[in-house]
Amino acid sequence: MKCPFCGHPDTQVVDSRPNDDDTAIRRRRRCTACDKRFTTFETADIRLPQIVKSNGHREDYSTEKLREGFRRALHKRPVSTELVDEAIARIEQKLLALGEREIPAREIGELVMGELRKLDKVAYIRFASVYRSFQDVNDFRDVIKDLGKNR
Repeated sequence: MKCPFCGHPDTQVVDSRPNDDDTAIRRRRRCTACDKRFTTFETADIRLPQIVKSNGHREDYSTEKLREGFRRALHKRPVSTELVDEAIARIEQKLLALGEREIPAREIGELVMGELRKLDKVAYIRFASVYRSFQDVNDFRDVIKDLGKNR
């Protein structure tokens, strides 16, 4: 690591230890040129994947967009904010576990539908009707029939 005092590219680690809440490593360093000491912190760089839309456009993952999708589907439904937060956390954990840099928006939609199916059947049907672009009442009937089979 480059010395912040003299700019020399070579420094030595004198001491390493975790910070108080174990979320970073605190390192004391010494410059081999000017002999000054300084502290650095090392943290994990965890990023959710970019979302690839059906038209090929890419955008950064947004928890707020996901929350808005849940909010619209669950409008006037008896589901607590805590349950929605837990569902969003599960989706984000699955996305991180994939380890991919990009993920199709369609996959996120399927994850949302899976969570909504567990939370509230009406919200699931609402979301599915928009997400899958239902054209007529038969599309609704098919989804409702499928819900009845998988109780």
